[in-house]
Amino acid sequence: MKPEWKEILIDCGAEFNADNDCEVASYGNVARERRATLGGTIICDLSHVGLIQAYGDDTVSFLQGQLSNDVEQVDASHSQLAAFCNPKGRALASFRLFQREQTIYMTVACDLLEDTLKRLRMYVLRSKVTLEDGNDALVRFGLSGSTAEDELTQALGGYPDEIDSVMERKGVSVIRVPGPFPRFEMYGELDAMNRLWTALNVRCGPVGAENWRLLDILAGIPTVSLGTKEAFVPQMINFDIIGGISFQKGCYTGQEVVARMHYLGAPSRRMYRVHFDIDSVPEPGTKLFSDDGEQSIGSIGMGAPFPDGGIETLAVLKIKYADGEHPVLLGSSDGAAGTVSPPPYDFPPAKEKS
Repeated sequence: MKPEWKEILIDCGAEFNADNDCEVASYGNVARERRATLGGTIICDLSHVGLIQAYGDDTVSFLQGQLSNDVEQVDASHSQLAAFCNPKGRALASFRLFQREQTIYMTVACDLLEDTLKRLRMYVLRSKVTLEDGNDALVRFGLSGSTAEDELTQALGGYPDEIDSVMERKGVSVIRVPGPFPRFEMYGELDAMNRLWTALNVRCGPVGAENWRLLDILAGIPTVSLGTKEAFVPQMINFDIIGGISFQKGCYTGQEVVARMHYLGAPSRRMYRVHFDIDSVPEPGTKLFSDDGEQSIGSIGMGAPFPDGGIETLAVLKIKYADGEHPVLLGSSDGAAGTVSPPPYDFPPAKEKS
C-alpha cells in the first residue's frame, strides 16, 4: 500500500487490522458499515487484495500457457477471471485479469502473492515477460450500491455496462463485477484515485474490507487463498459457470484434468453459500461434516459477517449434501449447523451417463 494512500484513508477515519496493516477493519462503526453494505452505496479500499503485474513482448503467450482462461481476450475493454493450476488441475490461485497500457494486472489473495509469483516465474524460461509484485503500482477501491452507476456518471462521465467490461476515464480503470447491486472495482495512480475517492465520499459511505468479501460471497465469486490452495479443481469453485475457464483455448498447466472433468464427467462437489449462526469467521479450509459418519463433506472457501447476524460463507460441498436432507456441520460432527443456499447463478444440467 502506498504510504500516501494510507494517510488519505486514515484522514477519512480508517482503522487497520492489527495483523494486516494493508486491510481496513472499519471507519469507526462496524455495525453501521455492515448495514450500509446491503442498504446503501459504499466505497471500500481494496489494498488487502494483492496485485501482480506482467509486462513484456511475450506476456500474453506466457500467461496463455499457464492460466485457465483465454488471456488473448483481455484488453483495455475486457477483464476476466482465471485460475492458475498445478499439473493435477488443482487451483494454486485465482485471479481477475485486466490491462492498462502494455501491462496486464492480476488480482490475487494477498497471502498467496509471493508464492504465486515464485511459481509463475519458474515457467518463464526464455519468454520475454517480467512478473512483479504490483501492490504499490496502483491504488484500488470498490464501489457498490443502488446509486453506484449515478455516482460514476457524475464523477467520471459514465460506467461499464456489462459484467467484466472495463472503462478507462480520467486515469481510472473501472471494471464492472458481479454483485447483488451494481458493483465496480477501480484502479489507477494515486492522484486520479484520490480525486475519485474524494468525489464519491460525499454520498457513499466508506466501509471495511470484510464488507467487500461479503459482496463477493453474495455474488458467488470465490478467492483461492492460502487455506484453500490446491484444494479445488476450478469447476468445484464454479469457475466454469462464472467465466473463469475457456474450453476452446490451447494447453495450460493442469488443462488435461480440467478438460476431462468437463467433457467426460462432472464435479462431485460444487460451491454454495452456507450461513452459520456463529460469531467469528471460520478460517478458509475449515472442514465440513454431516451426521452420516462420512469423514468430510467439504470445506470453507471464504467467509464474512452478515449484517443481520451470523457468518455467510462460500463453501465447496459434495453435491448430495446441498439438498438440506443432511445437516452441514462446521469443523466437526458436533459443530454448528449451516443453512445451504445456491449461488445466484444456475448450475449446468448433469450429464447423462452412457
